[in-house]
Amino acid sequence: MQNTKKLNIIHVASEVDPFSKSGGLADVTRSLSKAQKRLGHDVCLITPLYEQLIDKKKHGLKLIEKNIEIVINSKDTVKVNFYRGYLMHGLPVYFVENNKYFCKRKTLYGSTHENARFMVFNVAALRLINMLKLQPDIIHCHDWMAGLIPFYIKTKFHYTKDLSKTKTLYTIHNLVFQFGQNWWEVPPKLKDYGKSKLPSLDDKNIEYINFAKRAIMSADAINTVSENYAQEIMTKKFGQDLHHILKNRQHKVFGIINGIDYHAYNPATDNNIYKKYNAKSIHGKKNNKKYLQQKFGLNVDNEVALISMTSRIVFQKGFELLLKIAEQILKLNIQLIVIGAGDKDYIKKLERLAKHYPKRLVVIPSHEQNQKYETLIYAGSDMLLLPSHHEPCGLNQMIAMRYGCVPIVHKVGGLYDTVVNYSVKNNTGTGFVFNNFDTYELYGAIIKALENFKNAKHWRQIVIRDLQQSNSWEIPAKKYLSLYKKIINGNEKK
Repeated sequence: MQNTKKLNIIHVASEVDPFSKSGGLADVTRSLSKAQKRLGHDVCLITPLYEQLIDKKKHGLKLIEKNIEIVINSKDTVKVNFYRGYLMHGLPVYFVENNKYFCKRKTLYGSTHENARFMVFNVAALRLINMLKLQPDIIHCHDWMAGLIPFYIKTKFHYTKDLSKTKTLYTIHNLVFQFGQNWWEVPPKLKDYGKSKLPSLDDKNIEYINFAKRAIMSADAINTVSENYAQEIMTKKFGQDLHHILKNRQHKVFGIINGIDYHAYNPATDNNIYKKYNAKSIHGKKNNKKYLQQKFGLNVDNEVALISMTSRIVFQKGFELLLKIAEQILKLNIQLIVIGAGDKDYIKKLERLAKHYPKRLVVIPSHEQNQKYETLIYAGSDMLLLPSHHEPCGLNQMIAMRYGCVPIVHKVGGLYDTVVNYSVKNNTGTGFVFNNFDTYELYGAIIKALENFKNAKHWRQIVIRDLQQSNSWEIPAKKYLSLYKKIINGNEKK
C-alpha cells in the first residue's frame, strides 16, 4: 500500500467531546479524528446518544434511520434509531439511540447493567456500518465500551460478513476499566476466560463478560496511549490481571502518546483566560495569576507559588498520597486550588482543610466547573500537581505546559513520557518528577519546585520551555495512520 492512499477510518467510542464527556477519552476521540481528517483521510465516529445529556437541536443532529431492529443473538432483538451530526465539515458522527439503554440516565456510566448497554451499542455500531455500506479499512475501538467489536469480527458475527478485509485496532485508555464493574470484585468462578458464547441480555452472567480481555484476544493490534504504559501493562504491577495475555501478544502491543488539540488550547487565542499571552509575552501569566487569586478569594501575591490540581479527585490521581501530607504542604508559602469531581471522602477531607486554610486552599468539587475554568486555572497557576499512582497518558500535564504551568508528577505511564525532570546543574527540563509513589518523594518534589520558583530567571526559562513544547495531535495522528497501514498490510508485528 502506498503511503498516500486515503484510508477509511471509523472510531467507535462511548464518548466524544463536545457531545458527551466524562474525561480524557472524549478529548482523544474528538482530537484524533479531527487530526486524521485534516490529514486527508475519510473519518467518522459512532457513539451512543445519551438523550439526557446531548441536546439534539443544539448540535444539529438529524435522524437518518428509525426503528431499526438489530439482532443481538438468537434470543434478543432491540430497536434503535440512528442520528448523524458533524464534528467538523466532512467529519460525521453517528449516534445510536435507544430509550432503555441510553436515554434514561443523566450520567454516561454507572448503571447495574453496563455490559448489556454496551453490548447493544457494539452490535448497533456494526449494524450501522453494514447498513450504510461504509466498508472501513480500520475500525478503531476505544476502551472496553467498544471492546466486543474485534471479538464479533473475529467470530464472524452476522453483521460482519462485509468486513472480511476490515482490520481492528483496540486502544487501552485505562486498563483498570475492563467491563461494567470492578474486575477485581468478580469471584474466580464467574470470571470470563474470553472464549465462551456471549450470554443473552437478560442473563445476569452478561455483566461478567470481560470486554477488554476479548478485545485484546481478538483485535489485529492493541495500543496504549503512551509508550511507557505499553510496557507497564505487561507487568503484574500495572497489568490489572491481564498482563499474561498482553505479554503473549506483546508483538502486537504498541504505545502512542496522546496529543492535545492546539487549536482548542492556545493561550494566545483562548477567550476563556483573562489575558492572552505566548512564549514571547509571558508577563501575561502574572495578570492571569492576579485575576485567579482575586476570583477565588486568595491573597494577591505574585511571590506565592500558586499550585493547581485539575484531575478527578480519586486514588489514581494521587489524592491518597496528597492528603497524608496536606497539612505540611499548606504550611509552606503556597496557594492550592483543587477542582474536579470524584471520591466523596477525599472531597470532604479537602473541604475540611479548606476551612482551616481559607487563604491557602480552594476546593471546587465539580466536573462541570473543571471544564469551565480549566484553561483559566492553568493560565493563572505557576504549577500543576499530578502525583498519579498510575497514568496511562494524562492530558492535564500537556495542557498545563501549553499554558506555561509547570507540572509536578510521578514518574509513571505517560507522565514519564511527557515531562522531563528539571536539572539544576544543566538548567534543563520541563517539570519536577519524583520516582517512587510515597509521601517523602512527593514532598521532596514540591520543595524542589518551590526552591526553583524563587529563582525568577531559571523559572522563566522553564515556563518558556513548557510553552514551546510540541504536544499537538498531528504527530500521534500520523503514528496512528502508520500503525493502521501496518495492520492492513499484515505487518502489525513489531
